[in-house]
Amino acid sequence: MKKIILTALVIVASAAFCPSMAQTKKGKKKGKAEVELAQKNDSLRADSLSYAQGMVSTNGLLPFLRQNYGVDESMMDDFLSGYAEAMANTSDARLRARAAGVQVAHMMQERVMPGARKELSGLVDSLHADAFNRGFIAALRHDNSVMTDSAAQAQLKQARTQQSDAVKKVGTDFLAANAKKKGVQTTASGLQYRIIKQGNGPVAKADDEVVVRYEGRLIDGTVFDSSYNRKPDTATFKPSQVIKGWTEALTMMPAGSTWELFIPQNLAYGERAMGDKIPAYSTLIFTVEVVEVKAK
Repeated sequence: MKKIILTALVIVASAAFCPSMAQTKKGKKKGKAEVELAQKNDSLRADSLSYAQGMVSTNGLLPFLRQNYGVDESMMDDFLSGYAEAMANTSDARLRARAAGVQVAHMMQERVMPGARKELSGLVDSLHADAFNRGFIAALRHDNSVMTDSAAQAQLKQARTQQSDAVKKVGTDFLAANAKKKGVQTTASGLQYRIIKQGNGPVAKADDEVVVRYEGRLIDGTVFDSSYNRKPDTATFKPSQVIKGWTEALTMMPAGSTWELFIPQNLAYGERAMGDKIPAYSTLIFTVEVVEVKAK
């Protein structure tokens, strides 16, 4: 009996100190093959998820390429060729510079040059793209053989001043002739108005709300805005929120009145051009109908 017990104790002691048989509280120790398999599975999972993420990252790319670069699916081989070259040479500064040049050229064609055409509108008949590009490149190369940067700015400033003076003169001449017409009255500020219909309602103060119908024109007759073309055909605002010529008129017109206003450029938008519709320094004509005055 003692021999059996002794033999059992020897077996237990051997198991406790033999690495191949012993077990810890955390479970059986993994072998080398098991570790390599686990690592391989993790790598495959990361590769699969990365591939999936790459695919979903193209969502919205085709519309973006089409809208911003004019690239459609028929050009995909060319696009991917450039993409592969750039991805394979991410540290190539010269390649990045060429790519930047392509992007800036696209931006110039789509945004900057159309803006330049608007800037020169009225100064010249059209923007000469070739001359524009020569000037652009010369400035970046610090090439002053044709003109310096300061000379370029001075030339543009002089041309715009001449244009502004011409627009102002046209407006001044118009108002001088208009002041002599029957029914036209001129205020101390230079605002001119002609009463088409005189109402008998309340007159607005600067902070009251006024409901109006109106149409705005340039002195050549071009309509640039009209509430009559919208639904509803009225607009509501305070006299203090509009141009000076409107503020003065609205605080003189009784509700129910319809006046024609002739507003000098300094009581309108002055040196500010309002988009493509109202050039800077424009004299404006408005037909204004005061529908209601809402006292504060």
